Amino acid sequence: MFADFLKRLTAPQPDPLADADARLALTALLVRVARADAHYDASEQARIDRIAANRFGLSPFEASKLRGKAEALEAEAPDTVRFTRAIKDAVPYEDRIGVIEALWQVVLADGQREAEEDALLRLVSNLLGVSDRDSALARQRVDSAS
Repeated sequence: MFADFLKRLTAPQPDPLADADARLALTALLVRVARADAHYDASEQARIDRIAANRFGLSPFEASKLRGKAEALEAEAPDTVRFTRAIKDAVPYEDRIGVIEALWQVVLADGQREAEEDALLRLVSNLLGVSDRDSALARQRVDSAS
């Protein structure tokens, strides 16, 4: 279903993503992080929906529909390294810091920080070209807003 999209996303020199494609790719990354600890629950799904609604100006219904598509994309997406590097190449740096904040929101949605989630967030931050310091600052901003 997403084969053409994934092929474009993981091309050696991907073109910048159209808004709809960027939304889908970034939401799929949120889903991947939420699934990292093998406990993808309703609180994480609701948090992803809220992030998508706020970040992309979607209604709750549209955000839920986007998450459903992102869940399917995430299941078909290549390994995290290639998938995340493709997003890095297609998304401006300042937007990637916002992505890290959104990822921390998802990790912290269930009130627990699992080792698998922390490890994946470190990897994703690095692959997105966001420093450990910037990721830690993003986590602190999310933590203090909770």
